[in-house]
Amino acid sequence: MSTLNTASLSRFLLEQGLTHNKEVTVTALSGGQSNPTYIVHDGAQRLVLRKKPSGQLLASAHAIDREYRVMDALKDSDVPVPDMLAYCDNVEVLGTPFYVMAFLEGRVLMDQSLPGWTASDRAVLYDDINRVISALHAVDHRRLGLEGFGKEGRYVQRQIERWTKQTLASTVPVPPALVKLMQWLPDNLPDGDDETTLIHGDFRLDNLILHPTEPRVIGVLDWELSTLGHPMSDFAYHAMSWHIAPSLWRGIGGLDLAALGIPAEADYVHRYAERSGRDPLRHWAFYLAFSLFRMSAILHGIAQRAADGTAASVDAVETGRKAGPLAELGWACAQRA
Repeated sequence: MSTLNTASLSRFLLEQGLTHNKEVTVTALSGGQSNPTYIVHDGAQRLVLRKKPSGQLLASAHAIDREYRVMDALKDSDVPVPDMLAYCDNVEVLGTPFYVMAFLEGRVLMDQSLPGWTASDRAVLYDDINRVISALHAVDHRRLGLEGFGKEGRYVQRQIERWTKQTLASTVPVPPALVKLMQWLPDNLPDGDDETTLIHGDFRLDNLILHPTEPRVIGVLDWELSTLGHPMSDFAYHAMSWHIAPSLWRGIGGLDLAALGIPAEADYVHRYAERSGRDPLRHWAFYLAFSLFRMSAILHGIAQRAADGTAASVDAVETGRKAGPLAELGWACAQRA
C-alpha cells in the first residue's frame, strides 16, 4: 500500500472543516485487491479514509464514488453505516479519488463460529445480522435517489452470462463442477421471479462492524460490489456459510450449531422470510447454486491472475484452488433444486 501525502491531506481536511490540526498521522488498514483504507488521526479524533488504488484499473473496478454514494444515501435508514464526511475526486490531492468517513469504534471478526462467545450472545448477533440484511432489502432505493445505481431486472441472468464469459476466457483449467453449473444455471432460472432491490454484493461477517461489547451490528462496510439486483442472490450469498466447512473457507458448515447457539440454516432463512415477507425457500437451492457458482468463478479468476503473475494477494494460488470445491458444493445444490 502506497504512502499518502499527509501535508496535502491535512490541507484538504482543514478546508472541509473536518480537523483543526495542521498535521495528521496516517496508518494503513488494508490494501490488496480492495480499495486501500487508512486511519487518519489528528491528535483529537480518528477518521477513516478509503481511496482508489493507483495504477491501471478496470473501468468498473474500485468505484469508490459508488461506495460513498450508497452509504451516504443510507444514513437515515435502518441499515447502519458510518457517517460520510467528504468525497474528493481531485486527483492532485492524493493521486486518486478518495472519501473520508467517521471512525466507528467496534470489532471486525472473521471466524463465523465466534470463538469465546456465549451461545446466547451468538444467537443474538446472528439474529441482528439477519435484521440488517432484511432491512437492506426493504430499502426504497428510488426514494433514496438510487434509481440509477444499477440496471433494473435480469440481474441473475446477467451475472451468469458475465461470469461464464470470463471463466471461458481463462487459460487455467476450469473445474468440472463449474462447467456443469455454467450449463445448468441458464436453463433453470426461476420463472416469474425478477425482483430488484438494493443489494450489498458481499454481505458477510467480516464486512460488518460489531459493537465493542454488545452482540449487535453498528456498521456495514465494503460496499464495493453493491448495486441494484435480486435480494435472493444477496441473501443466498450471505447464507453460503452454512454450506462451507471452516476447513475449506470461512464458513460454519458441519459445526454443532445448536451447541454454539447459531441458528440452523432453515431457522435463519425462516427469520428472514418473516422479516422480509419473501419466500426464500421457493427457489432456495437455485440461488445457493448460483451464489456458489459466482464465488467459484471469482476464485477461478484469482487463480488465472496468479498464473499470469498479476495477482495482488500473496495467497492467490491457494485461494484460487478453492474454486473447484465451491463449485462442487454449488452443483450439489443444483441437483437438489
